[in-house]
Amino acid sequence: MRILITGNMGYVGPVLVRHLRQRFPDATLLGFDSGLFAHCLTMPAGTGPVPETLLDAQHFGDVRNVPDAVFEGVDAVVHLAAVSNDPMGNRFEAVTEAINQEASLRVAEQAHRAGVRAFVFASSCSVYGFAEGGARRETDAVNPLTAYARSKIGTEEGLRQRDLPGMAVTCLRFATACGMSDRLRLDLVLNDFVAGALGSGTVSVLSDGTPWRPLIDVRDMARAIEWAIQRRPEDEGGPFLVVNAGSDERNHTVRELAEAVAGAIPGTEVSINKDAPPDKRSYQVDFSLFRKLAPEHQPQETLDRSIAGLLAGLRGMGFADPNFRESPFIRLKTLAALLESGRLGTDLTWVPDRAA
Repeated sequence: MRILITGNMGYVGPVLVRHLRQRFPDATLLGFDSGLFAHCLTMPAGTGPVPETLLDAQHFGDVRNVPDAVFEGVDAVVHLAAVSNDPMGNRFEAVTEAINQEASLRVAEQAHRAGVRAFVFASSCSVYGFAEGGARRETDAVNPLTAYARSKIGTEEGLRQRDLPGMAVTCLRFATACGMSDRLRLDLVLNDFVAGALGSGTVSVLSDGTPWRPLIDVRDMARAIEWAIQRRPEDEGGPFLVVNAGSDERNHTVRELAEAVAGAIPGTEVSINKDAPPDKRSYQVDFSLFRKLAPEHQPQETLDRSIAGLLAGLRGMGFADPNFRESPFIRLKTLAALLESGRLGTDLTWVPDRAA
């Protein structure tokens, strides 16, 4: 196989590259990335090569303008490139639509014209927004509350409406990501809690702890993508598939996550803001379709294993920052620093002659 991964220098990409290289040692792996977070490597020394060295080629560029030549001979495209969370989406709302939705649809069309047989879009369970009355299935109504979530459902609908015969399109509605990565993010709920416990001895919950969040470890995201790149249009699920990617066992309340982290680190306190306004993002998700379609690629990482992996990785880095929410581990802070330095424009494109 010849596999192209867009956004490979983000949080998920490095783990995915390692996984695919192990599972398909003879595959040709290609990366395409703008390089915004290329410098955010976080793995301790001695844990293995930088992920990009496992690729056969690394292309740099803006996902809003991918050269057609990048798709030549490619069998599968894994489209991860995106403005990756709600705070960034809220600050860069127009850019989020341009990158996450408009560019994603162009990439899919380019892939189809090049004869790519499998297109995997990293969508999100955040499209359910606020959902009462039980776990949400793929056929239930969505309720996107943020620019990020709207861009994800907008791309799904755009892909559904396009005529892309011969290409299996899979939209993986991932649960909330967590776990250790070569480019760690601490702006994800479980990762934030583990960092707080190590940095200050306190898990600080900014809400009242009642919202529901389904979680998926980044290693399990890689397993789901491995399955999706091998799908064919004639397989069960058909040529266009939207599927929740995760496991029923990992639907948790935010309070449960905080208490699990505290239980893994003796002496940790849990601080819950009982006076916080209700967090409207709360949803449980039904993953039975994914369990049916991908029985050999089900999540394997438990909550305890995800916490243990984060603890080992952060301790290996010597992490002890109580003010990490203002650090480059928060993707919005990295973008803000690049903007302030003049290297990045407000449209999130590199400023010529300042990108180096």
